[in-house]
Amino acid sequence: MITKIKIKGYRIHRNFELTPNPSMNLLVGGNDAGKSSLLEAIALGLTGRISGRTASEELNPYWFNTAMVGMFLAEIQTGRSASWPTITIELFLDNKPELQRLCGAHNSAVPTLACPGVKLSVVPNPEYDEELRAWLATPSALLPVEYYKVEWRDFGENELTRRPRELSTAIIDSRTIKASGGVDYHLRQILNDHLEASEKALISLRFREAKAGMSDGALADLNQRLGTLEASLQQQPLKLAMDQTSRTSWETAISPHIDDVPFSLAGQGQQASVKISLAMGRHSDRTKVVMIEEPENHLSHTSLVTLLNRIERLAGEQQQLFISTHSAYVLNRLGLDSLLLINRDSVATITGLDPETVGYYQKLPGFDTLRMALAQKLVLVEGPSDEIVFERIFSDIYGARPMAFGIDVLSMRSLSLARCLELCANLNKPVAVLRDNDGIDPSELRESVNQWLDGEKRQLFIGSVALGRTLEPQLVSHNSEALLRQVLGVADHANLATWMQRKKTEGALRIAESETIITPPLYMAEAAAFIHG
Repeated sequence: MITKIKIKGYRIHRNFELTPNPSMNLLVGGNDAGKSSLLEAIALGLTGRISGRTASEELNPYWFNTAMVGMFLAEIQTGRSASWPTITIELFLDNKPELQRLCGAHNSAVPTLACPGVKLSVVPNPEYDEELRAWLATPSALLPVEYYKVEWRDFGENELTRRPRELSTAIIDSRTIKASGGVDYHLRQILNDHLEASEKALISLRFREAKAGMSDGALADLNQRLGTLEASLQQQPLKLAMDQTSRTSWETAISPHIDDVPFSLAGQGQQASVKISLAMGRHSDRTKVVMIEEPENHLSHTSLVTLLNRIERLAGEQQQLFISTHSAYVLNRLGLDSLLLINRDSVATITGLDPETVGYYQKLPGFDTLRMALAQKLVLVEGPSDEIVFERIFSDIYGARPMAFGIDVLSMRSLSLARCLELCANLNKPVAVLRDNDGIDPSELRESVNQWLDGEKRQLFIGSVALGRTLEPQLVSHNSEALLRQVLGVADHANLATWMQRKKTEGALRIAESETIITPPLYMAEAAAFIHG
């Protein structure tokens, strides 16, 4: 298993370090946060390949961190000497007996740590020193990667030319279809892990025999005719035969089928499911690291539930999983305690979440915990009407909706306030919580959640009992009846309080759409001021 990941200079990660969980790792983050780049870096370190091709073949100027390249160009344009931008990917591994051949102290750990690991570096090639100096005289925005080299070594400084068998890796990208050539590189690798050496040898033998049989069968008459042609210089007979070279092995000719349909023509969701099941199924002990990009893509809700059930069932201590997702459902089902919140060169983890809270969200996977994780600041309210009214009140006070200030307003929809606050505290999120008093003294209501409140980052706001149990009577207490009837369009003969209680959401929408500004309940105004800062 990977115990530490260090990335310098690769794509968005200028100086990134992560200590992953030993089993499940759920990567979440906003767009351009670096989730895909992290998985690419892990794959490069473990396999020396990307998209089925070697790192040397795929090397391009866009691998290098743009900030590092920009600083380098700025330095040399002012006439100062500067170090060439480089890329380093280090994967520290468990100090287990089967990994000792990868052991050494050639790593960036301080103090130097002798342990198993692999390191991929992209550095200037000294064989091109003259060309590099010439480029420096007239530099361009793109680095001359033609004069760079890729070094892939273990921590003992031994060069690696192919993936060590102890680091078997499965990569499943649910975002794209790899339909060229029947079986993509990663699927072929997964299938190979399911076959014993003797099985591979027998299939290869039978495949060659089948091809050889074509010469004595379907091609015999044609070869007899071709043999009469004087085509070669020495009059040797010309004939057709099946190609028996290694490039035409059974691995490239045989394709999996699903319900008699070739794998490459199956749906994207189906392809991803098959790859995941194969990677995590039989011989899972051989596939040490499994990386899955956005398993929710191309799947209906029912299919996603089936796939997640399968992942949960197959996940064990023998494999380390890295799963990127944009789905709160995936995050909740697979466990919030496995969350890794990625943001370029920083990563936040949850370490103190109560297992019961993890289980709570697993049983209620539809709640949007991902919004809570990604928000800069949060306002938690009880229901949709509170959410709508608060957004309007905030906009009236500060001239723009909360999201313009990085504030997300989220309805808890009858979820446990204590569970929500515990998650916010573990995420270290600034949060203002609004709730009804329900006729109970606010100090009493705070007692059950007080451990999650600090008055600086997290605070609970409750309306006075004397002004009403819920939002609607609080609004009536702070505004004249005539004003509210005008805003809500309630006739004089109708009971205003009754109408507002019966039509909470409709009333909130009319307040939000009205040109008239209402006086906010005091607790809502205080919450807005707190979260705005």
